[in-house]
Amino acid sequence: MDPLRVVLLGCGVVGSQVARLLHENASDLEQRAGVRIELAGIAVHDLAVAPDSLPHDLFATDAIELMARIKPDIVIELIGGINPAREFILAAIAGGASVVTANKALLAHDGAALHDAAAQHGVDLAFEASVGGAIPLLRPLKESLAGDKVVRVLGIVNGTTNYILTRMDESGADYWDALAEAQALGFAEADPTADVEGHDAAAKAAILAGLAFHTRVTINDVQAEGISKISKADIDSARAMGHVIKLLAVAERADDGGIGVRVNPAMVPRTHPLASVRESFNAVFVEAEAADQLMFYGRGAGGTPTASAVLGDVVALARNKVQGALSPGESVYAQLPISPAGAARSRHYISIDVDDRAGVLAQVASTFAEHKVSIETLRQDGRGDDASLVIVTHVARTWDVVATVESLRALDAVRDVATVMQVVGD
Repeated sequence: MDPLRVVLLGCGVVGSQVARLLHENASDLEQRAGVRIELAGIAVHDLAVAPDSLPHDLFATDAIELMARIKPDIVIELIGGINPAREFILAAIAGGASVVTANKALLAHDGAALHDAAAQHGVDLAFEASVGGAIPLLRPLKESLAGDKVVRVLGIVNGTTNYILTRMDESGADYWDALAEAQALGFAEADPTADVEGHDAAAKAAILAGLAFHTRVTINDVQAEGISKISKADIDSARAMGHVIKLLAVAERADDGGIGVRVNPAMVPRTHPLASVRESFNAVFVEAEAADQLMFYGRGAGGTPTASAVLGDVVALARNKVQGALSPGESVYAQLPISPAGAARSRHYISIDVDDRAGVLAQVASTFAEHKVSIETLRQDGRGDDASLVIVTHVARTWDVVATVESLRALDAVRDVATVMQVVGD
């Protein structure tokens, strides 16, 4: 065959590593794919950012014109964001190119349009690098577990928040000091909002849920809560309980026949495999009816790790081109309804600041009973005129816990309900 021509859109942290590995590993990639893979063009927004290590005649600033001129077999989109990435991917597909993308935001917001276009034009759309960096995760969910029934996906999918929570747990740092350390080391952006408020993890949760449950899920279906309100006191309470706090992406089958998808900080027992996932690493725990429990672990971000996943997709799509085949397309036959976030069932940790006087504990216990939320354990710490109550409930629906908290806040003796957090994995 003639060489397969590849156009790369974006040449930043990940794109530059993809270009480097395409050149350095050209011979091995040819043997694995069955055809030579040629980097024919690179689109960047500004030629001034083009690396000196790559031939300057590869670069162009007009992605649409570049693709029309080269007519690539495969387009790799590493620009990120919604637009113009969406426009570029749809143009590539319409031109007959298969597409590899790491664009979690676009897939979570409007993946349906991309999948529909790929099916219409008979090309592949691959996106292994969109979740979990180098971790082989999406293909096993899509293909290896195709004969099984996934019950639950539970994962740490954001390295920034995991690094912050690890430092808070291991060094005793407060949230702001741990965030500053993460920024100094390059694990957090100057504006960390997308990470620390759970938006990045929510996009990944939507992608994971769609694959696991054969249902179209968008980021609007995911309730997201971040870690910015986690205090040193919460970390200490978790430690006293034999737990550690992690920001989890959760997708699971619900009692009503639908699926619940959420991102929130949760207390995880230190005996659970996810509890040992430290610093910027990612891990996803999958529970299936036949396969039982599986965990996928590795580098969740970074130029070279993510480039590894991108090139895995490139080789797979190149093989398809050689064989005149396509990878399995989008599987959305189930179309399960999205369950209300409040329907999720879990144990909950609740920290309450109250007046330290007689009768307060009875009022609090009565409020829990009114909403049919059973208390499993309760610890009281006195601090002069006020006290802190740390309560762990038995399994309860989230909306019942929310109603309980609202009633607690209305009590005169309650100064604040400081923290409400799920407890998982026991």
